[in-house]
Amino acid sequence: MVEFKANISDPKDGKSYHTVVSGHHANSLIGKKIGDQIDGIFLGLPGYKLLITGGSDKDGFPMRRDMPGAKRTRILVSRGFGFRAPRKGMRRRKTMRGSAISPDTVQINFRVTSHGAKPIADILKPAEKKEGA
Repeated sequence: MVEFKANISDPKDGKSYHTVVSGHHANSLIGKKIGDQIDGIFLGLPGYKLLITGGSDKDGFPMRRDMPGAKRTRILVSRGFGFRAPRKGMRRRKTMRGSAISPDTVQINFRVTSHGAKPIADILKPAEKKEGA
C-alpha cells in the first residue's frame, strides 16, 4: 500500500499544512506530474483545487520538473533547482528524480489554486491531546 506525506501551501494566508495520503486516494496520485492540477478531495479537502509543485523520493532526492518520467538519474546541472554554483560556470553531477509521482515517492508538495467553502485550518486541524489519567 502506498502512502504519501502531503505538504499543502496556502498562499492566501502564507501557511503550510501537513497530512498523510493513503489507500485509494494515494493510488490515484501515481502517474501525476509536477504542474498537474488535482481535486482536493484526494487529500480530504473538498472544493479545493491543488497544484503539484514538487516532492522527494524515499532516499530524499528531489523531483525535477524538466525531467520526464519517474526514474532517478544523475544529471549534469549548472544552475536551477537543486544546485547553487560557488563560482560562475561551475557544473556538477547531481542525482534527481523525474517529474512523475511513483510508488517510490514519499513526500509531495502542493499549492492551493482555488479555495473551498471551509478554511484548511478547520479541515486539517490536529487532534487535541487528552489531559491527565
